[in-house]
Amino acid sequence: MGSQEVSTVDWQGKHVTVAGLGVSGIPAARALHERGALVTVVNDGDDERARAQAAELEALGITVRLGDGATLPPSTELIVTAPGWQPDKPLFLAAAEAGVPVWGDVELAWRLRGDNGKKAAPWLAVTGTNGKTTTVRMLASILEAAGLRTAAVGNIGVSLLDAVLGDTEYDVLAVELSSYQLHWAPSLRAHSAAVLNLAPDHLDWHGSMEAYAADKGRVYEGNTVACVYNVADPATEDLVREADVEEGCRAIGFTLGAPGPSQLGVVDGILVDRAFVANRQKQAQELAEVTDVNPPAPHNIANALAAAALARAFGVEPAAVRDGLRAFRPDAHRIEHVADIGEVAYVDDSKATNTHATEASLAAYDSIVWIAGGLAKGATFDELVTGAAKRLRGVVLMGADRALIHEALTRHAPEVPVVDLERTDTGAMSEAVARAAELARPGDTVLLAPACASMDMFTNYNKRGEAFADAVRARADESA
Repeated sequence: MGSQEVSTVDWQGKHVTVAGLGVSGIPAARALHERGALVTVVNDGDDERARAQAAELEALGITVRLGDGATLPPSTELIVTAPGWQPDKPLFLAAAEAGVPVWGDVELAWRLRGDNGKKAAPWLAVTGTNGKTTTVRMLASILEAAGLRTAAVGNIGVSLLDAVLGDTEYDVLAVELSSYQLHWAPSLRAHSAAVLNLAPDHLDWHGSMEAYAADKGRVYEGNTVACVYNVADPATEDLVREADVEEGCRAIGFTLGAPGPSQLGVVDGILVDRAFVANRQKQAQELAEVTDVNPPAPHNIANALAAAALARAFGVEPAAVRDGLRAFRPDAHRIEHVADIGEVAYVDDSKATNTHATEASLAAYDSIVWIAGGLAKGATFDELVTGAAKRLRGVVLMGADRALIHEALTRHAPEVPVVDLERTDTGAMSEAVARAAELARPGDTVLLAPACASMDMFTNYNKRGEAFADAVRARADESA
């Protein structure tokens, strides 16, 4: 199915099982029910919140089974799953045996676009281990600066179903896609797409690095104009080579160095384009200055180049790239400067929940007191510590798997002082900040970049970042 084609499905009387209540399951169940499908929702949980959600759906005539997400309902012709449900769940094994297809919420949104009579907007898609949300929001800012009706949607928190079925008619959508979502999106065909980077993550879900990379690579399938890859990460270019794309689709690289033909890069503090110009062998187009990127950390400049490449693939003029990047403001807890206290900067990068993100964060500063730790999710830290050792003034560790980081520090940075916090109560972050302040010297950066998930001590990375910021501000008030 070509990129601009709209799929039509006769939903009337079709038996569809929706796997999982929540941000994707409930809108999917409602949309399918409205189109005449016979919908059954299955959910593993059976708590108070699930029962309340079930009651709302049942009032519409939708069947809901709580506490049993494993059994395939009789007569099921299609499963629409929440993206987080693992492929080896009994429900999906039963579906495979019965020949029942499984779609994710992204696949459903792709199939339903244009279903309500609106123009089906093309998708500019972004995936990668890190930087997806920032890049998609930068892209949306650039598209808006070009006067296009757009939205940042997908894994970013705005439901794709809501975007494609809502009242607004978009010119183009900036779409963040996780590996989970891509796994369950077999017919997705983007206008253009980018894989920002690849590093081990979610391997417990995918089963192997190869399977994880293959799911990321699905974003390139059927692209019509550009497959954007990271020159510094050859695995992303390999995925472009393996993709089955529309004739004429081009491979476009982005690099922090001087770009070659068909690349975007940086020359003398200027973001330049040698891909979407008339004579890319000899000419380059200035797009923006590095100082237009907020913040201008190396990995964030890479994000900006990827966003610019997708925008240029869609025909956006250079001035809109500059204006969009200038207008962009990063989300909280992403290399967010909290305060300066006694010539020491305090930076919140709580969103750095894996080693790859933390590596980029650590590379942005010269002398660091690093606050790290949490749930490792199977990660190892030797390579991270080896690369960052010369930048570390000291380290404060907290959380369930802090010992894994401590062991890596002992092996590869034994001269770096380490504070190991055993406490896991709500005051632990305040102590972490206090101990980091003791280690810091004028000119240093105290950096919260945990390299781990937060759920051992906090509801999510946002709460962890807020705890850090609150502790820093309290300290700033005391020293004022």
